[in-house]
Amino acid sequence: MTTERWPTELRLAKDRRSLRVAFDDGAAFDLPAEYLRVTSPSAEVQGHSPSERKTVPGKRDVEIIGVEPVGNYAVKLVFDDLHDTGIYGWGYLYELGAGYGQKWQAYLDELSAKGLSREKAR
Repeated sequence: MTTERWPTELRLAKDRRSLRVAFDDGAAFDLPAEYLRVTSPSAEVQGHSPSERKTVPGKRDVEIIGVEPVGNYAVKLVFDDLHDTGIYGWGYLYELGAGYGQKWQAYLDELSAKGLSREKAR
């Protein structure tokens, strides 16, 4: 059985480049917009199976322009590249925060292996 974690704070930074999420167990994470965008739980990014998951390049400067509640279990984030189909449940946000170092490095390694960049294509 998993322990349900509930957010006690959800705050978008003034520069819209990170989202602070604090939980009732005392954990708190400042999640960069780029990280949230490239790990979006949307089918567009995750696909419908692990083999369909996309590596999303070119999002270094992405900003969050909207944080919309979804019931009492999640938020929908809207990014300035108009991606808005990811529903971030509280458990997923906690997982992203707790696993940030490992997940971010895995993303950087994927970019490198595929010859992709964090910078926008020109």
